[in-house]
Order: sequence, then C-alpha cells, then structure tokens
Amino acid sequence: MRRPIGAVAILSGLMVLLLAAQYAGDIAAGRLDRWAQAAVIAWWPDAGYGALVIDYVGQPAGVVVGTGLLAAICLTLGRWRLAVVVVVGLGVTGVVTLGLKPVVGRTIHDGFLAYPSGHTATATVFALVVMLLVLDLHGTGTRFGLLLILSGACVGGATMALSQITLGAHYPTDTVGGFCVAMVVVPATAYLIDRGTGYLT
Repeated sequence: MRRPIGAVAILSGLMVLLLAAQYAGDIAAGRLDRWAQAAVIAWWPDAGYGALVIDYVGQPAGVVVGTGLLAAICLTLGRWRLAVVVVVGLGVTGVVTLGLKPVVGRTIHDGFLAYPSGHTATATVFALVVMLLVLDLHGTGTRFGLLLILSGACVGGATMALSQITLGAHYPTDTVGGFCVAMVVVPATAYLIDRGTGYLT
C-alpha cells in the first residue's frame, strides 16, 4: 500500500502548505473557520469535561503516557518497527508542528501561535499507528486496508479537532493542518524505518 498511502501523504503535504499560505499572519478566524466553529458548537454545545479529557491526550503528560503504552503494546506483539514508528513519528510530528507555528505566525487569543494544531496531529499519529498495527496483525487487501487507515486517522483526528474547536484552543483550519502534518510524517517515518531496517534483515 506504499503508493496509495504515499499519494495521500503528498496531498496532505500540499494542504499543509496551502493552509499555511492562506492564513499566515492572521489574528482572527476566517469565514470558513467561523462557519465550521458555529457548526461544531451547535452539534456539541456542552462539551465541558469530555473535551478536556480528549485534550489531555495532546498534553505533554498525555503524549508520554500514550506513546509509552502504544509502544509497549507493539513490542509485546512483536512489532518492534511499529514501536519505533510511534516514538519517532510523534517526535518528528512535534518538531514539525512547533517549527511551523512561528513561521506561519497565525495567532489566537491575543498572541498564542495556532497553526498547525499539535494536539490534532498527535491524536492522528496515535490513530494511524493503531490502524497500522491492526493491519499488520490481521492483514487485508489494499483497498480495504487503505480505507481502514484513512477512516481510523479521520476518527482520531476529528475527535481531537472537535475538542480543540469547542474549547476555543484552535481555529478549525488549524486542526486540518495538524491532521495533514501527521498524514505526511507517519507514512514517511514508517517507510524510512521499513527500508532502513530491511537492509539489516
């Protein structure tokens, strides 16, 4: 499935750049953001504690716990390459999101850098690795496997995005950017680890 996933990664990278160019230096929500935020709040008007629990996954402590747990599961099941993907993928994703924020310069709440959403990127990384683990354990056809990966990534990313929007932590397009960053980093990381370790086996 390298080719279709690679195509998704390329399209995601283009989306990251497109949104970055569109919203560079902005200090307020655009028309699309206002519409999406209103729709989310109308759908989930009383997020409250639920949104905060989801948000915790993207906090430093939540990232450490989630990374350790998922890596341990991968190692227990004998999938050490995926364990490496978890650690390296999250690390690279964090570097990319943190590095892009001052470059894009989009802010929210009087100066907090907003684009792309690191929380959404983190949740998407976790979801992608879980889907890759499921496929590695059970195997499936290319079409169904690709559908499973994309569906899992969308569920994980969208869940975090909803929490960030309802909490007012990010503009909706910030969460799209974070999702797309993970969709670039994880496939690239998995491919490089697979190729690199392949020479050793």
